[in-house]
Amino acid sequence: MTSSPARRPDPVPDVPEALFADPGVEARWRGRFTAARVSVPDWARDAPDRSVYSSNATGTWEIYAWDRAADTHRRVTDRPHGTRGGAASTDGTAIWWFDDTDGDEFGVWVREPFEGGDAVPAVAGAVAGYPAGLDLGRRTVAVGWSTDDGSTLAVSEDDGSGFGEARVLYAHTEDAGIGALSRDETLLAISHAEHGDSRHPAVRVVRVADGGTVGERHDGEGPDGQGRGLDPIEFAPVEGDQRLLVGHERRGRDELLIWDLATDTETELDIGLPGDLSAGFYPDATALLVAHTRAGRTTLHRYDLATGELGDLPTAPGSVGGADVRPDGTIEYGWSSAAYPSSVRALRPDGTDTELLAPPGDWPAPSVALDDAWVDGPGGSVHALWTRPDGTTGPVPTVFMIHGGPQAADEDRWSPVRAVWVDAGFAVVHVNYRGSSGYGSAWRDAIEGRPGTTELEDIAAVHDWAVSTGLADPAACVLEGWSWGGYLTLLGLGRQPERWAVGCAGVPVADYLAAYADEMEPLRAFDRSLFGGSPTEVPERYREASPLTWVDAVRAPVLVLAGENDPRCPIRQIDNYLDALAERGREYAMVRYDAGHGSLVVAETLRHTVAEIAFARRALGLPVPA
Repeated sequence: MTSSPARRPDPVPDVPEALFADPGVEARWRGRFTAARVSVPDWARDAPDRSVYSSNATGTWEIYAWDRAADTHRRVTDRPHGTRGGAASTDGTAIWWFDDTDGDEFGVWVREPFEGGDAVPAVAGAVAGYPAGLDLGRRTVAVGWSTDDGSTLAVSEDDGSGFGEARVLYAHTEDAGIGALSRDETLLAISHAEHGDSRHPAVRVVRVADGGTVGERHDGEGPDGQGRGLDPIEFAPVEGDQRLLVGHERRGRDELLIWDLATDTETELDIGLPGDLSAGFYPDATALLVAHTRAGRTTLHRYDLATGELGDLPTAPGSVGGADVRPDGTIEYGWSSAAYPSSVRALRPDGTDTELLAPPGDWPAPSVALDDAWVDGPGGSVHALWTRPDGTTGPVPTVFMIHGGPQAADEDRWSPVRAVWVDAGFAVVHVNYRGSSGYGSAWRDAIEGRPGTTELEDIAAVHDWAVSTGLADPAACVLEGWSWGGYLTLLGLGRQPERWAVGCAGVPVADYLAAYADEMEPLRAFDRSLFGGSPTEVPERYREASPLTWVDAVRAPVLVLAGENDPRCPIRQIDNYLDALAERGREYAMVRYDAGHGSLVVAETLRHTVAEIAFARRALGLPVPA
C-alpha cells in the first residue's frame, strides 16, 4: 500500500471523560459497552466437547478454548489489537487462529495445542495474505489467501506425521475463496469470479487429489444470467455423500438448492418462506437448519429433505447471529433484539430453550425497541427502523445511522452504540437503502453502475419522512456511519448539504481513486463489479461517486475516525479529503487510532462513540458535560 504523505496536524475533538451529567445514565451506557459478550461456539467435529469462541471479557475481543466436559475456559490469544477468527481442529487437539499485524487483516493461520502452548504456522508454504477461506478436515485442510497478485487456494494433507507443505489447487488474478470440503475429503468446492464479477460468483468443484474440475455452475452466463450468483455453503456431513448445499438467486432472492456431484443433478428447494434464506445441514444430512431473514428479523426452521416438511423453531422475535446443530440435535444460536442484549442459547430437541454460555460479570441494561417504517422511494418502498428517547414528543435531534457493506442490513438487534445515542437525546433512524441485503437481488444490485447516488436517494426519502412525521428536527439531523456508511456520510454531506447539520464518518471511502489504488485486492475486484470496470475504464463513474469531488459543497462540521492500518479504506485517501476540507476552511476533526477497519478493543470503541456524540452535540449547540 502507498504510505500517507506528510500533512498538517489534524484538529482532534475534545472528548469528555463523562458524556452525561447524570452518573446513573453514564454508568448505564458504559455498562452496555463493557459488559462481557461471547460468540456462538464452534466445536471440534470429532470431539464436540472441545469448543472455540470469541469474547471481549478482558476488554479486547480474543479467542477462547472451552472444554465442556471439564467446564474450563482458557484464553488462547492475548494481542494488543485483538484477534478476529478462530476454529477447532476436527479432532479437538488444536486451535487455529488468524495472525495478522496491528489489525491489518494481512497474515497467516497459526495453530496451537488446545490445552495451550506455542502457536506455529498452521500450513507450511502458505503465503501471507488476506484470508480467503478455511475448512478443516481429518486428514486435509483447505486454506485460501489473497494478495495483489490475486487469489490462491491450497490444501495441506496429513501423511500420519503431520500436515505437509501447501499444495496449490487453484490460482487466479480474480477473486476466489474456499467453499467446502466433502466429508470424505476428495472434493473441494470453491467460489470464483473468473468471469470478472465478484459480486455474483460461480461455483466450481475440484478434486483434492489433482485439482481437476468435477463440476461447474455459473448462473451469470447468458443474457438472462447477469446479476445471479452462487454460494457453495456445505457438503452433506456424511461420509461418501457428495451432495453440496448451494445458495442461489434464480428467482430474485437468496434461496437454496442441492447439487449432487455423484449424479451431477440439481434440486431447487421450494421452502415456502418469503424472505432471504441461508442454511446448514443437520448432522445426519436428512434435514436443513434454515435461517429466514425478512424486514430486519430472523426466524429459524427445520426443513426435512425427504418430505419437504417445514417446521418452525421457537425463537423470540429479533435477530439470530449464527446457528448450528450439535450431534444430539441441540441447536446453538446467538440471539438479540434492539431492546435486549445478545445471548448465546441452546434450543434442545425437547423444546427447552436456555442460555448456553453466560459471559462473566453483570448483565447490561436493556434499551429501547425499534419500530418499522416503509417509505416510498424512487426505487420502491424503503424499509427503515427507528426509535426515539422515551418521554419525548415533537421533533428531536435525529441521527441517521447508515450501515456499511453495502451488502448488509440494519436489523432488530442489540447495539450499545444506538442505545447511547438515544440516551443522549437523539432519535435514531436506520435506512436499508437500495444496495442492502435481505430485500431481494434487484434491491441489492440497484446500486450497480451508480453507487452512492442510489443509496442517497433512499436516505433522502427516509429523511423527508422523518421530518414530515414530526420525528426529526430538520435543523438538527446528523448523518453517521462506518465503512460504506462512512462513505455515504461524506458523500451525503457534499451532495445533500441542505439536509445535514453534522457528519460523523468512521473508516470511510473519501477519495475513491486513491482508495482503489491502495485497498486490498478483493475490494478492487468488488469495486470493478460494482462500477462496471476499473477507474481507468469508467473514470467518470468513480469521479461522480467520490466524496472528494463534492467537497466544495460541504457546509456541516465533519468528524472522521480512521485506522492507520486499514486495508479496506486506507488512510492516504482519507488524508486527501481532510486536506481538501482544510484548504477550504471547513470545520472538521479527526480521530486516528492504531488498528485497522474498526477496533476490537472495547475502550477504543467507547472513545469513538463519545467523540461522535460530543462532536454532534457541540455542533448542534447542545450541552456536553465536561
